[in-house]
Amino acid sequence: MNHIMTRLMLQLAVVIISSKILGHLFSRVLRQPRVLGELVAGMIIGPYALGAISIPFLHGPLFPIFDGVLPIQPELYGFAVHASIILLFLSGLETDLPTFLRFSGLGSVIGIGGVVVSFLFGDLVAVLMLPGVSSFTDPAALFLGTLSTATSVGITARILSEKHKMSSPEGVTILAAAVLDDVLGIILLAVVVGISKASGSAPLDWGGIGIIAAKAFGFWLVCTVIGILVAPKLTRGLKQFQGMDTIAGIAFGIALILAGLSETVGLAMIIGAYVTGLSLSQTDIAHEIRENLSGLYSFFVPIFFCVMGMMVDFSSLIPVLGFGLVFSATAIAGKMIGCGLPSLLTGFNLRGAFRIGAGMLPRGEVTLIVAGIGLSSGVIGKDLFGVAIMTLLVASITAPPLLIRSFNGGSGYTRRRRGEKPEAPQQSFDLEFPSQRMTDFIRQEMLKAFKDEEFFIHRVDSSQDRLYHIRKDEILITLVQKDNTISVRTAPEHEQLVRLLLLEEVLELKDLLKSMESMKDPDKMGANLLMGLFSEEGV
Repeated sequence: MNHIMTRLMLQLAVVIISSKILGHLFSRVLRQPRVLGELVAGMIIGPYALGAISIPFLHGPLFPIFDGVLPIQPELYGFAVHASIILLFLSGLETDLPTFLRFSGLGSVIGIGGVVVSFLFGDLVAVLMLPGVSSFTDPAALFLGTLSTATSVGITARILSEKHKMSSPEGVTILAAAVLDDVLGIILLAVVVGISKASGSAPLDWGGIGIIAAKAFGFWLVCTVIGILVAPKLTRGLKQFQGMDTIAGIAFGIALILAGLSETVGLAMIIGAYVTGLSLSQTDIAHEIRENLSGLYSFFVPIFFCVMGMMVDFSSLIPVLGFGLVFSATAIAGKMIGCGLPSLLTGFNLRGAFRIGAGMLPRGEVTLIVAGIGLSSGVIGKDLFGVAIMTLLVASITAPPLLIRSFNGGSGYTRRRRGEKPEAPQQSFDLEFPSQRMTDFIRQEMLKAFKDEEFFIHRVDSSQDRLYHIRKDEILITLVQKDNTISVRTAPEHEQLVRLLLLEEVLELKDLLKSMESMKDPDKMGANLLMGLFSEEGV
């Protein structure tokens, strides 16, 4: 046990340091997504590269190839799984729930389109190019078709978060479609596994396959609906603990529970984590949970992407390099066409359709799950497993730059659609002050007053001077300071409450100014302070 733990600590040290350095290099020097540097770091230090070098005091390499489906040792892979849960839980917290629900129908259409077209393209390429595969129902062709449907919502979520596009129309549509993609991909995998097992003489158990599919889809749908309905009551219960570190810890514990339950019904753990975060995203403690878990995110998430890069076996890619490149290109085209065309028909323009298609390109954990099951069942060999890794690699390297550049420019969504409800009206009023310094002071006092009334305050990272979201239960207030003006915006039903709170603060400020007028001469006070300072120094 001591030897295993020693190796694990050294592995984590190398993974963290290399992923941080390469991530910084790609972000600051090469102007590329940080996630790309973390993936490359994994390829460099992995068991198929520098990690295979023997270290004397370890009596072997630092990253020995594990004798199993995945080349990474279970202890280190456990950290990567934990990191993926953190990533998707916080991505769910960052998603704007009303916008997500508004675009969930579009996301479902786009997700289904991406799955259908990608599966057909992947299956067709296998039939046309692989020797010995002559039928569309051949298990190898079916596995490669399923492989091409997978989407890594983790990579896309990381990029959307860094670009502050998580709650944009394109962002929520991508996330809704990607989650549905994973659900459909797991269901499709169950069908393909059933067909491959029955490829001999045994009859196909459609009833068992149907039960697996219904259980997976039903669990996802029920958990999403119940989570959204229960979140306000859960939040009120969590507030009884008062300490935000305790609240954040319990919330993340709930995400882990739902992630584990997702795995037991045949779904990926990340789906349960995302559903938990999405359910809590509209509560007034969502930002505080994100803030308290930000250190955990910064530490763990690079581990996930680095470990994904470590699984690339360069030697297995050489025999199938030609087929792998064609299959990777086909998988990319399948997502761009399958997701892009439905986007154009559901209210997005060309720019928005391209963003959605690019956001659905990355492959990740579900790709590895599908490839691992195919390898362990004997339906595909190490060569086609290498094709899966190549597809993951090509798509994960291609997608981030495309997605980032695609968000340069205006909106990709045509807001004025038939039957679309206008946004809820909000009341706003401005307060002007004679100087910038006084305005800063008043703003700080206002925020303190809201905090005393148990509101949660979130400073938004925005191009505006100072932008704050102030929340308590169903009350949402936006406060903006620009130069010498403070603007306050809220819903009409909350306007009187907000005005009363601010009036109390202005009256307290008036009393403060009166008390300052009664102070002794400021010049005389300054002289007394200087005299005291000189006397202390012996002057």
